[in-house]
Amino acid sequence: MAVPRTYISKIENGNALPTLPSLVKLASALEVNVAELLVGHDQGRQEEIAELSNDPFVADMLPFVAKLSDWQRRAVLDEAALMARRRIALGGPPSRRSTAAA
Repeated sequence: MAVPRTYISKIENGNALPTLPSLVKLASALEVNVAELLVGHDQGRQEEIAELSNDPFVADMLPFVAKLSDWQRRAVLDEAALMARRRIALGGPPSRRSTAAA
């Protein structure tokens, strides 16, 4: 594909808007059409948001997350991802029984 990685990164991070020829190249590389590239991601994300909203903790956090700026939201998500990676590296979350006994 003749689109530089740095350009793709800028698009992903919202620092650049892709041109139509770039969208065509990206869609071709991903083996989807341009419409799927633009719409398909949003549909999957809406389903993911709906699923996450069923979690009581996430539901309680949503009103606060909506008040964060973009960089604050990224910082919170980065920290949550780091915490999740640590938990996985340690063998997963502790059971409720072991935390209740502590």
